[in-house]
Amino acid sequence: MREWVEQLPGLSVRTRRLLLDGDVEGRYRGRNAGDGGYRLTMALAVAVSQPGREWTPAQWYEALVLRPTAGGVWARGLRARKGDRYAEGKLGEMLAKARRFVGSSGTIVCRTDAVVGVVGVRNAVEVAVWRGSSGGIDEKNLTARLRLAERSGGLDHQVSVRQLAELMGCAKSTAEASNTRLRTAGWLLLVRAGVGKNSGTQWVLRVPPAVVEVDGAAPGQLPAAGETGAGGVPALHTPSLSTRSLSTVMAHDAFHHFGHGVSGARLMACLDPLDGSDVPALALATGLHRTTVRRRLDKLLTDGLAEEADGLFYLPRHLAGVDGEGLRPDEEQLVRVAQERGTQGLGARRRQRHADQRAGYQLWLEHRARRSAENRRPARPPLRLVPEGVVDPVTGELLDAAWRGWDTSDPARPVWRDHLTRPTVGACA
Repeated sequence: MREWVEQLPGLSVRTRRLLLDGDVEGRYRGRNAGDGGYRLTMALAVAVSQPGREWTPAQWYEALVLRPTAGGVWARGLRARKGDRYAEGKLGEMLAKARRFVGSSGTIVCRTDAVVGVVGVRNAVEVAVWRGSSGGIDEKNLTARLRLAERSGGLDHQVSVRQLAELMGCAKSTAEASNTRLRTAGWLLLVRAGVGKNSGTQWVLRVPPAVVEVDGAAPGQLPAAGETGAGGVPALHTPSLSTRSLSTVMAHDAFHHFGHGVSGARLMACLDPLDGSDVPALALATGLHRTTVRRRLDKLLTDGLAEEADGLFYLPRHLAGVDGEGLRPDEEQLVRVAQERGTQGLGARRRQRHADQRAGYQLWLEHRARRSAENRRPARPPLRLVPEGVVDPVTGELLDAAWRGWDTSDPARPVWRDHLTRPTVGACA
């Protein structure tokens, strides 16, 4: 059997294992055996309908019905109950449905192709100008979600509000308020709210229609030399905020609200070890006021997280990533900064508080289920129109002559056998 399956065209390792061994992981478990078998069969239909890997209907029917594969148990049971013609038509409809579904969605040939949309959203987030303290929180929110989206391989991702708050390095209420603003602005789409134990909320990232990619300078950046609005000599380096760099430091205790804050983390994500940036350029890149930028930069300079030379600010060499790109934070330095700023341990306290809230919520769910089971009314016995003793339960012999002429096979619904010749009221009259 395995030799025959190995020769089938276009089977991935997971699909081959699903066809040979069945749903051993329980990923397609349904309400009952029939529902689970239908889900498993549809998953196989989608797998063999991918572009360049399509099966013919004959191969599809042979793999599930004519061969003793574990993935075709439901199809062979359908054939035994309904017959060959019905099973062949049903499996053909399922294969056609899978091909319509695959044809209506984008073609994904590799993981790199799957994250193209994530890269587009990341570029839009880095181009947009996030003004004020709420803008910095929203940028951290999208940055944390981009990490989850890259891990899941697409724009759709699942995350709870407490998990999101831990990734952002903020309070739960702050993350909830940011979700509301981003949904209103069009950056987030709520698919399904998480209800129950260990169930996060399903979200989809998207670029709002108002954010339009343009050639030239991005919003908040200096125009190119010679363009309208370009005043004087252009700066040698126009900084841009890197969300990848921001994600490495935004949840650390050193950048807590009482430490360097979200503004300090965003400024560090704009600095470069080779190309310096002045205060006006950093203010344009981050959307912060120049006095706020100056104040935050002074704190970063004091803690050794930034360097200044000739009025320009640089990222320290020991904090630069590979080949001088990105940000690679020094954990020992950040811990020392958090201790000096008095924010060390605040993140651990937040995580412990969230863990206690999760445990309390799960305990409440168990208590509610137990109370519901205790208060549930006993099921009523089925209605019985044919009294006991009318039919012998062993032989099926009719014992009461008054029920002669009635079909009592179903005690709840007795049927008169000779209903066509039974006299009616009009006939008797």
